[in-house]
Amino acid sequence: MSGLPVTEAELHAYVDHALPAVRVAEVEAYLAEHPEDAARVAAYREQIAVLHREFDPVLGEPVPQQLERARAWWARPSRYAAAAAWIAFGGVIGWQLHTAYSNSSRAEPAGWVRSAAIAYAVYSPEVRRPVEVGADQEAQLVNWLSKRLGVQLKIPQLGQAGYALVGGRLLPGERGPVAQFMYQDASGQRLTLYVQVNADDSRETAFRFAQEGRVGVFYWVDRKLYYALSGEVDKPELLRVATAVYRQLNP
Repeated sequence: MSGLPVTEAELHAYVDHALPAVRVAEVEAYLAEHPEDAARVAAYREQIAVLHREFDPVLGEPVPQQLERARAWWARPSRYAAAAAWIAFGGVIGWQLHTAYSNSSRAEPAGWVRSAAIAYAVYSPEVRRPVEVGADQEAQLVNWLSKRLGVQLKIPQLGQAGYALVGGRLLPGERGPVAQFMYQDASGQRLTLYVQVNADDSRETAFRFAQEGRVGVFYWVDRKLYYALSGEVDKPELLRVATAVYRQLNP
């Protein structure tokens, strides 16, 4: 063992199977002792798997006729001057879009919403340990996660909506710790509620919907916290439960 610290770049190389063989065993030993980083590595792998499932079939599709015509258009030398003008114009438009995206990034926190979907995909199939702390220790779970996030949390009770609390766990987020609560209905269908501190102190937002592969996510900002309810159920069902969550958090 070299004793060298494991870097973020090495974790990504490990996920991509690009890590030198002499270092693999040390990284795996490190992950065995650091469950939060191990969960993050698992989430990276799940994200890669989702991308392959969604886009690998496209690789075998024929080139659309519109693209074939465009390729023929570019092959004509007389088009180079026009192309240069369009590139310059595109640079201006691209910068304007970049500015607009930067200004709206608070309103569209796509990063944490995607993380919520990945966390659902990673932990919802688990049979033996879907959560760190079970529903039978709900009080301890609330106190523990509230302390780690630095804000008092409340766990919605969704029995009337048909879902029972399974438990929860602590996850690593881009800007600090994240709480994940898991629920399950009588058929075994699971939903997860992802809760992250609103470090930007953004204004409240209405429900918004995102689709990450097979996972649907309803998310919103409520004062000091971001919320994202994720599941592989149809959109109306997810909205029904998200509404129940919101009403309990805002009586």
